Amino acid sequence: MGEKTRLRRTISRWASSGDQDERDLRRTHRDGGFEQIGSAPDRERVRLRGTLRTVTLRPRGGVPALEAELSDGTGSITIVWLGRRRITGIAPGRSLSVQGRIGQHDGERILYNPRYELIP
Repeated sequence: MGEKTRLRRTISRWASSGDQDERDLRRTHRDGGFEQIGSAPDRERVRLRGTLRTVTLRPRGGVPALEAELSDGTGSITIVWLGRRRITGIAPGRSLSVQGRIGQHDGERILYNPRYELIP
């Protein structure tokens, strides 16, 4: 009985849509030359690639800021473009590569004003 329960749990975890999404993202964004978000070092220049999960307009210190959550299946990071209300092509579900330095703000990993390239 214990073996059957463990098998069901394993199948359930494997079939979970969230886990499947993460596996798909890892498979899609594992091209060479890019670091994985989950293991990218802080305060060093990095090149990341992933898919945008959310994009929101959130003022920071009275300045407009476009925030996006970038995920590659190994982790996620917040991308912030200060002084921007919108950027053509930046929308949830869009894949892009970014370059910059990862910082920390209130325990959250953030990349401010990165260079970016939209991936078709």
